[in-house]
Amino acid sequence: QVQLVESGGGLAQAGGSLRLSCTASRRTFSLNVMGWFRQAPGKEREFVAAINLGAGMTRYASSVRDRFIISKDNANLTVYLQMGSLKPEDTAVYICNAGRSIGTTELSYDYWGQGTQVTVSS
Repeated sequence: QVQLVESGGGLAQAGGSLRLSCTASRRTFSLNVMGWFRQAPGKEREFVAAINLGAGMTRYASSVRDRFIISKDNANLTVYLQMGSLKPEDTAVYICNAGRSIGTTELSYDYWGQGTQVTVSS
């Protein structure tokens, strides 16, 4: 089993920035991709971004492209989500995930963190 631990959530003003971190407890043959989903109150969980731990290929939701950057530190099995130009609609619980291949649906991922709250005030 792989545990994912997130950190870095909190409160920011619109236009501000925050950085999230997620560290995996161990590497397995099925852990090739790490990324983030988010879930706002009363809404479905949605894909945010993901990165391939090998080639470094990234994928972003259209709503965050050009504002968020996902990066990785393979040595520490950690991924980061640098969030900039934050908007109130970015307010959500951000949930780290890991799996075998990059996808935009939950089915692509085998492991999930507990989530960290991000709140953006206007």
